[in-house]
Order: sequence, then structure tokens, then C-alpha cells
Amino acid sequence: MAKISVEIPDELLADLDEHVGDDGKFVNRSDAVRASIRKTLDVLDEIDSRHGRLEAEE
Repeated sequence: MAKISVEIPDELLADLDEHVGDDGKFVNRSDAVRASIRKTLDVLDEIDSRHGRLEAEE
């Protein structure tokens, strides 16, 4: 699995951390970021599909 580095504003990171840990939805920050990326890509694919911009999968 590749590692990347991103800069995140402190306020956004604090919001993310509220959802991470024993009482949160995610085990760690990486899981939260991966889930967010997947969700964003799904939304973008849906928008592209509605506008006829998606190529057919082979």
C-alpha cells in the first residue's frame, strides 16, 4: 500500500479526530481518510454518470 502525505488544517483534523478511536467510527486516521476518498470518488462517479461522462467499464 502506498503512503502519501497531505497538509490538513488543524480545525479539519480536529473534526476528523472526533470520529477516530475506540468511541469513533474509524480505527485510525488512515481508515477515515480512505473512507472519505472512496465516498468522494463514488459521488464524483455518480455526477459524471448523470452527465454522460463515464466511460464504459470493460
